[in-house]
Amino acid sequence: MIAPETPTASVRDMAKAAKAVAPQLAILPTSTKNEILQAAAAELVARTDEILAANALDIEAGKAAGMSDSLVDRLRLDAERIAGIAGGLRQVAALADPVGEVLTGRDMGNGMTMKQVRVPLGVMGMVYEARPNVTVDAFGLALKSGNVPLLRGSKSAKNSNATLVAVLQDVVTRFDLPRETVQLLPCETHDSVTELITARGLVDVIIPRGGARLIEAVVTGATVPAIETGTGNCHFFIDRDAELESAIAMLLNGKTRRCSVCNATETVLIDAALPTESQTRIARALQEAGVTLHGDTAQLAHLGVEGIVEATEEDWTDEYLSFDIAIALVDGVEGAIEHIARYSTGHTEGIASLNAYTCRTFADRVDSATVMINASTAFTDGEVYGMGAEIGISTQKLHARGPMALPELTSTKWILEGTGHTRD
Repeated sequence: MIAPETPTASVRDMAKAAKAVAPQLAILPTSTKNEILQAAAAELVARTDEILAANALDIEAGKAAGMSDSLVDRLRLDAERIAGIAGGLRQVAALADPVGEVLTGRDMGNGMTMKQVRVPLGVMGMVYEARPNVTVDAFGLALKSGNVPLLRGSKSAKNSNATLVAVLQDVVTRFDLPRETVQLLPCETHDSVTELITARGLVDVIIPRGGARLIEAVVTGATVPAIETGTGNCHFFIDRDAELESAIAMLLNGKTRRCSVCNATETVLIDAALPTESQTRIARALQEAGVTLHGDTAQLAHLGVEGIVEATEEDWTDEYLSFDIAIALVDGVEGAIEHIARYSTGHTEGIASLNAYTCRTFADRVDSATVMINASTAFTDGEVYGMGAEIGISTQKLHARGPMALPELTSTKWILEGTGHTRD
């Protein structure tokens, strides 16, 4: 089946429709939300062939347009990935509903009571690139947290996204909810992004998810409040006191498990105090795994390793999202912390060391959303954290930081209750 055509309604009209649905979603019972999520998971699996047919159109178009292998991997769906996406919805259904949670409260001493409770943000705009799973993740988390998602995926995934949203809309109508409970915005031009991120008064929050250029464009151009999800220039430091084979295993897992995701290791920092043969073993292990090394060839000449590409400044600052890695020697944990402070995007940094003091120093002083101690950077993931699906990984410091899921998609309101009280 070919995916439905892109909606022809204007972004503003679609935002108005979402705003009209928001009050209904805000008070939807938890039991109903969970039933919808379970039904959506089952429907996605049942309509796998339909979804894969639409995805094949996007894959074919992407390859014809010269899309990189890493982006094709992000775009690609198969039966196993669809089952995983459905599993994410089931996990969200099993999580506690954040809406109505009382964060704090007290008797005010004058007969009045006060409490602070979680409430939905409202209409949630999402701008994201070629990852169709984000379409379903955003729907699931938005629904459970009482929000209405306005989804603006990339043109490269238009068929996949349209089919997924059609499936989700079919499900919500069974529960007497309007199809506008989840909507997919036009994606043919950038105009829809501009309209979405400037729909102040209709859209309550914007969340960009994708590459550095997309995030920068959304955050700097938005008049609607934005939660910044960041790129993942993730570092892994191998300390002089590391257990070498374990450190290499963690490094390879972070780099090669799935190189196209934001938690992939992009830079390895090696303690210069490690014996030369250990340094060489690390470099060769990466090359044996098919990873291309980028570094200061003069600094690394003593390793006796061929094929190292001379690094540019971009090698230290950018995500590769490929089988490439930047490599550098540093002066112990202090040198690692200094390098990370200069080049990190604030996503995830890891350390391999058996020295508890060194690990604590690293954890205390590295200013990133997640610090991994003797663990692969690949563990930065909302599902791993027990959040079910995630809406993104925030690298900002206000409201939300790290993987964002249900609590991060809520705000709060204060409720004060009296018996006719007046203030002097």
